[in-house]
Amino acid sequence: MNKKTRAMTLSALFAALSVVLLYIASIWPTGQAGLVAVAALFVAAAVIENGVGSGISVFVVSSVLGMLVVPNRAAPILYIVFFGYYPVLKSLIEHIKSTVLQWVFKLLVFNAALSVVWFLLKELVINDTESLPGAFLLYLGGNIVFIIFDYGFSKLIRFYIDRISTFTR
Repeated sequence: MNKKTRAMTLSALFAALSVVLLYIASIWPTGQAGLVAVAALFVAAAVIENGVGSGISVFVVSSVLGMLVVPNRAAPILYIVFFGYYPVLKSLIEHIKSTVLQWVFKLLVFNAALSVVWFLLKELVINDTESLPGAFLLYLGGNIVFIIFDYGFSKLIRFYIDRISTFTR
C-alpha cells in the first residue's frame, strides 16, 4: 500500500471510530464527557501517524458526520467546542520550547472555548445577569479539570506512541 493510500485509509478509520464513540456518548450520557475525550484520541492518532493535516481532516470529518448522524447533539457539540481540535493544537503548542508558554497557550485556548460556551449558555439558558460567583467557580473548576485532562491525555498519547503506533508502521 502506498503512503498516500495508507494515510487516507487511517484517517478515514480514525474519523469513523470517533463518530462511533460520539454516537455511544450520545446514548450513554453518564460517560459522555469521557467518551468524547476518548474520541479525540483518534485525532491525536491521526496527527501522530500522518501529521497535522490528517488530524485536521479527522476532526472536520468526524465533526460533520457527528452532527449529521448522532441523535443527541450534545456529544458532537462537546467534541467540536472542547475536545476534537485540541490534539492538533496540543501538537503545535508543544513544539514551543518553554513549558510556561505552552501552558499559557493551552489555558488561553481552553478559556476562550469556555467563554464561548459560558456566554452562549448565559444568553440562551441562564438569563441571569448577576452570575459572577457561578462564572468564577466554572472557570476555576474548568481550569483544574483541563490541567488534569491535559496530563492524562499526554499519558494516553505516550502510550499510543510506545505501544500502538509501532504496530501500524
